[in-house]
This record gives sequence, C-alpha cells and structure tokens, in this order.
Amino acid sequence: MSWFTPQNLETAKEIIARYPRPKSALIPLLHLAQEQEGWVTDDAMRQIADLTGTTPAEVKGTGSFYEMFKFHPVGRYVVNVCTNISCQVMGGEDLLAHAEATLGVRPGGTTADGMFTLEDVECIAACTEAPCLQVNYRYRLRVTEDDFDRLVDDLRRGRVDDVPDHGTLATVRQSIPADRLAGIVDPDDAREAPVWLARNEPAGDGAVGGGA
Repeated sequence: MSWFTPQNLETAKEIIARYPRPKSALIPLLHLAQEQEGWVTDDAMRQIADLTGTTPAEVKGTGSFYEMFKFHPVGRYVVNVCTNISCQVMGGEDLLAHAEATLGVRPGGTTADGMFTLEDVECIAACTEAPCLQVNYRYRLRVTEDDFDRLVDDLRRGRVDDVPDHGTLATVRQSIPADRLAGIVDPDDAREAPVWLARNEPAGDGAVGGGA
C-alpha cells in the first residue's frame, strides 16, 4: 500500500525520472513527503527508500542533515525566531522570551492545540531587518512584541494569506522593499569613491585617490 497519495505518488515518479539515478531524488522526495503530512514519517521514509532503491536509514541520514526537515510531529505553524548577532543586538532574545511567554512553550515545543511549534534559530539572512522571524519559512521583519501578538492572533483566526501549512515549499524566501535594501546608493549622492576602488585605482592625473 502506498503511503503517498495517488497524486503525490505520480509526482514522486515524475521527480525520480528527472535524475540519472533515483537516489539523486531523495531531497525533493523528502520535501514532497513533508508537504503531504507536515513532517517526514517513518512510513514516508520507507516508501521513499523503496522508490529510490535505498534504505530508510539512508533516507533519514540524508534528510537529518537539514533542519528544515522534521522527523517528528510539529505544529501547523513553525515559528523560527532568530537570535544571531544582528537580531540579538536588536532585541531578538527579548522577542524569543516574549514568544515563549505568549505561546506557553520553550523552543522545540509545540502548543497543546497543535497550532504552533517554536524554534530558536541561527541567522536567517535578513540581518538588515532585525529582529526577524519566519513562520513556515515566510519572513516577518523588524518584529516587535506587539507585532508578534498580532501575528499569532491573525494566524489563529485564519487571517494570514501568505503562510500556508507547514511543509508547503516557499517559492520566494524573502522580500524586502527596494528602498530598504542594504548597500544601494544613488550615484548622484556618492561623494567619494569606495575604499577598495581608491586603493586599487592606478595613481595619476584624475585618478581616484591619485597622488604625485
């Protein structure tokens, strides 16, 4: 009996057909399994092993390298609060403590109603927008404690359209407004050349940083 739904089993076979060796399809098949159930079950790993000519141990050994794959039940929404350097400086640890108090669980725990799993994570590559978090790997930037409370309430009430159930792959991981991107400088506003250019430009008349 197939663990995958009939539709996902067909998708799994299509995925495998894209690769020269079935084993090369392990990662996308793990994503497919997690999208179906919200986490990767033992039955899912057994079927992936059968489909790819591997063993359940090889399947788990591959998937367990990546924190995004969950091998135990998690909440409908996995909340990752970043506490790495930039977020820490901007209040990430306070935000995590507030999240713990609001949800009533420690990092790694799931709320009694099965709605939320809370995680304390390292850098999620949005340092210019600290403190930040992800809900099912969809970003929330410059999050205050009030923002967090509103987010939780909106998720409970089904008022958030851009966060699907856990396991659904994100097609876009991060979106930052153009006027808040780091390192973007209008050339008309530039008063001097960057240090690396001044250091490497040949000296001479009219050269940046030139001298005698």
